[in-house]
Amino acid sequence: MASDQEVRAETERYHQVRFEPPSGATEMVLVRHGESEAADPEHPFPLVDGRGDPPLSPLGREQATQVGSRLATERVDAIYVTSLRRTAETAGPLVEITGIVPGVEPALAEVCLGEWEGGLYRQRVAQGDPLVAQMAEQERWDVVPGAESNALVAARVGPAIERIARSHGGERVVVFAHGGTIGAVLAMATGSRPFAFIGSDNAAISRIVVVGTRWVLRGFNDRSHLE
Repeated sequence: MASDQEVRAETERYHQVRFEPPSGATEMVLVRHGESEAADPEHPFPLVDGRGDPPLSPLGREQATQVGSRLATERVDAIYVTSLRRTAETAGPLVEITGIVPGVEPALAEVCLGEWEGGLYRQRVAQGDPLVAQMAEQERWDVVPGAESNALVAARVGPAIERIARSHGGERVVVFAHGGTIGAVLAMATGSRPFAFIGSDNAAISRIVVVGTRWVLRGFNDRSHLE
């Protein structure tokens, strides 16, 4: 028979505790859209609110299916897309599986690249335009003529995340968005350099937990469902 001292020793052992979102917190699953169609200098992408609006490529549609299958294994309480079609197309398979009608949050649309919209940005990157290197070095979008500043991006992205969180306390929300705006969200959550999280892959998953005014990073660029 165990002595009182042995019983106390056993009950006073403490194991590590897994992270659990606080009561009322919003779990936000941020999904970058799948690969979009290749840019053709002879046929610029159509613009929506000044931003290029290409559809998904065949690979992008396959990635959307993989994202849908992955997230269908989790609880999903709400889905959001932006005003650009590549996010709605990426969300499509998960919408079909869950039957959830997605909300639209235009303020999470991709960073506007001014004079380099319509696919020209990709061309300038491929050609090694000096402004591309300057943009990366200075971590500023508005190195590109007419592009949004980091401050303007943060001023629209931050309130959008807060609106979604207020509407879905205690829930898990999947937000289909863009590399630039997801990068901005994660930089705001961590207080990092502006471009520290810009490099998420197409159809990759990142995660934050929103607790009041506090944003907690829980994952970045998970692409295990795409391997």
